[in-house]
This record gives sequence, structure tokens and C-alpha cells, in this order.
Amino acid sequence: MSNTQILTIGMVAHDRMKMPLREWVTTNVEVLAAHRFFATGTTGRMLNDHLPQLNISALKSGPFGGDQQMGALIAEAKLDALIFFQDVMTAQPHDVDVKALVRLSVLFEVPVAFNRATADMMVTSSMFGSKESMPEYPDCGMEKLSVWL
Repeated sequence: MSNTQILTIGMVAHDRMKMPLREWVTTNVEVLAAHRFFATGTTGRMLNDHLPQLNISALKSGPFGGDQQMGALIAEAKLDALIFFQDVMTAQPHDVDVKALVRLSVLFEVPVAFNRATADMMVTSSMFGSKESMPEYPDCGMEKLSVWL
């Protein structure tokens, strides 16, 4: 991993998906250990309790502004990837915040993994941990936003 660059990765998991995310992170701790993490509140605390070596920065809980804080990291180009295990079978009271987070990820070309399969593909990709090998996305969302400004 000598050519690996440190990525800043966001982690979010809805209540019923917290254990699957914890299991996935535990399975992939070796490849993840070199990177920096932000997670929404409850998810971050759970992961820090189970895997303190990752030193995850916990934001607020999703419904209390954590999803918006994660979105702000994306808008400020401070997040390189997002792992978001969604519970699509349960209505979320903060659904508008979830949609805004997903929208910002798309707008600013941030890779997102929504389940184990896509998270596995993300961390095994030759681009993972190598910002140089990632395509350039000029002005990302700014070009798209200028239409509205």
C-alpha cells in the first residue's frame, strides 16, 4: 500500500443496517485502516466502540443534522467516498435529508456504496486509495449549479 493516498470516507447506516455495516467494516478493516473517516453519530459511536483503531470522527445523528453535516463535507470537497447502508424497507423520518445527501453525492461526483456488494467493489477497485487514477471531474457540481445561479 505504499502508493495509497489517504482518502476521507463517510459512513452512514440506518438503524437496521448498522450491524451489516459493522460486519463489513470488520471484514475490510485492513484495507480501510489507512484512511480517515467521518460517520453520522450513532453509526460512528458504534464503529468506534467496535473498531477504535479506525478513529472515526462522529458527526451528529442523521435525523439531528448528521446527514446535512456529511453533505456539507461533500459540498466542501472534503469527502472522497461515501459508504451508506440504507434501509430501503423502512420509512425514514428524515428522508428529505437522506435525499439531499444522495443528491450532493451525485452532483459532486462522490462515489457511493449503498450495500455490501457495492462497498466491496469500491474497496477492491484499482482506483481506491489512488486519487491520481480517478478521472478529473471539472468543477463537479459547480458547473451544474451555475445553471441555477
